[in-house]
Amino acid sequence: MYFNSVLASPQQRKKALKRALDLAISIPALIFLMPFMIFAAIMVRLADGGPAIFSQERIGLGGNTFRCLKFRSMIMNSQEVLQEVLANDPVAAAEWAADQKLRNDPRITKIGAFLRKTSLDELPQLINVIRGEMSIVGPRPIIREEIPRYGSAFTDYKSVRPGLTGLWQISGRNDTTYPERVELDRTYARTHSVLGDLGIILRTVPEVLNTRGAF
Repeated sequence: MYFNSVLASPQQRKKALKRALDLAISIPALIFLMPFMIFAAIMVRLADGGPAIFSQERIGLGGNTFRCLKFRSMIMNSQEVLQEVLANDPVAAAEWAADQKLRNDPRITKIGAFLRKTSLDELPQLINVIRGEMSIVGPRPIIREEIPRYGSAFTDYKSVRPGLTGLWQISGRNDTTYPERVELDRTYARTHSVLGDLGIILRTVPEVLNTRGAF
């Protein structure tokens, strides 16, 4: 009965196909990449003795929160260092206020810089995809403090699962302004399709290799 109702609804069928695509990609990818992920975790751990995985509360589908996973790319006392930098460097403070990022971030470790440059720090999010907290393709996952900056676009943002990749990642990433990122997320939420997702996935590979806008 439930299966028939899903098939009868175009919207539910679209969601079911998207979820099937997520699992068809994320499960084999996690298995295939597991040896590298173990090696990366060991390298992060050896760098300073801290944990290999960093998790942070992000906003997901329906505005619900989840723990987004990444390989840790920053020093252990990153928050303290950030507050010190923002308090003493007006240029850095302005950059942070505009984009919530620092191009020359003193908190990033050497191995972390490599992982970020290649986007390999986000591989643990395959687990988030399998759990159903994220999708392979979707808006970039945001933190609670970013919600006001989305304004009316937040309604669109929370209508879909955040993604491991998306329009932002294939449109220059950190080379885009924050308002441009918001509009890319809004556009994706309103127009996404399974074929569109496949196109974004294919375009992600050269973008990652190119490392444009990655820091």
